[in-house]
Amino acid sequence: MSRRALIITGKLVQDHEYIYPYYRVQEDGYELDIAVRGKEQVLGQLGVKVVPTKDIPELRVEDYEVLILPGGAKAMEYMRQDQELLKFIADFHASGRVILSICHGAQLLISAGLVRGRRVSGYYSIKDDINNAGGTYIDAPYVIDDHIVSSPHYKHLGPWMKAGLAVVEEIRHTDEAVSGHRV
Repeated sequence: MSRRALIITGKLVQDHEYIYPYYRVQEDGYELDIAVRGKEQVLGQLGVKVVPTKDIPELRVEDYEVLILPGGAKAMEYMRQDQELLKFIADFHASGRVILSICHGAQLLISAGLVRGRRVSGYYSIKDDINNAGGTYIDAPYVIDDHIVSSPHYKHLGPWMKAGLAVVEEIRHTDEAVSGHRV
C-alpha cells in the first residue's frame, strides 16, 4: 500500500489543527487527500483556505493508512450530524487503520460510536461528553488506545503527530513482516 493519508474537515476548522497535519504527513512522504462535504472550499476559524480533493461519498477506507480529524467546535456541530461521514469513520476504525483526533475532533469519535471503553483525549470542555459516551477522558499531550491517537489541544501538535505516525509505521512494519515483505 502506498503511504496515503486523509484529513476530513469542514467550515470553521481550527486552523492550526488542519495546517500542521497537512504539511507534516507530506513531509513524511504521504500522499494526502482532504475531504469536505460537497467538496466545498471552506475557511478555517482564522481564515485558512481549505481546498478539498474529495467529497465524503468518494471516500474508500482501503485507500488510506491514516485518518486525521482536526477540531474546531463549530465545524464539529455540523460534521457530527453527517451519518455517511460517521459511518466512514467507524468503518475506518473497524479496518484496523489509525485515526488521529485532536481537540473537538473527539466529538466525531463519540458520534461514530468509537469512545465506549476507550481512553480518549479532547478539548477540556468535552470531558463530560467523552465520559458520558462511555470513554475515559485523559488530559495528556496524546493518548493511544486501539489505533486511535487523540490530543486535547493544538499546543501538543508535535508530540501528537509524532506518536500517531509512529503507530502507523508500527502497523505497517507488522503487516510487512506478516506478509514476508519486511526489508
